[in-house]
Amino acid sequence: MAMDIDQLIADCAAAVTDSSPTKAVRETLARAVSDRAGLIQALGEPKQGGIQRLHVSDYLTVLNVIWPPRMTLMPHNHNMWATIGVYGGREDNIFWRRLPGDSRGRIEAAGAKSLGPADVRPLGRDIIHSVTNPTAKLTGALHVYGGDFFSTERSEWDPENLEERPYDIDRNVKYFEEANKGLG
Repeated sequence: MAMDIDQLIADCAAAVTDSSPTKAVRETLARAVSDRAGLIQALGEPKQGGIQRLHVSDYLTVLNVIWPPRMTLMPHNHNMWATIGVYGGREDNIFWRRLPGDSRGRIEAAGAKSLGPADVRPLGRDIIHSVTNPTAKLTGALHVYGGDFFSTERSEWDPENLEERPYDIDRNVKYFEEANKGLG
């Protein structure tokens, strides 16, 4: 049976008002991604990478993110908490930390976490991470943010010199488009 996406969004909106919103959203996402068949029936079988906006408001963004095969998104932050739930494929996250006293805002790797089907991971407000789909298949994940993902000012880091710069949503959308070119 298809999952009710409107109910999922309502449950996430209710979770945001909880005294521990990331824990409440994590529980909501865990239920959702454990029903891969219901999600696929509701969202459709992924055919290419991209970011599908399911809900965007000042206090909550819910996205269906489809990662093309072998795509890597450069280090970035959100400046809000987030929770990621994978329902198909794999999403590898590298976590980064700022180099103390570095005037160029550079970062260094500080850890990693691989997420597979039915895995859910909360990310704190100050987390910096990069994301890779290391597989030859599309990866599907629900991403829930505690704010408006598209209007919040944030940073990304150049993948070569790891220097901080303003986040560019258009550049990141183009990464998805470029990565889709290899799909047949």
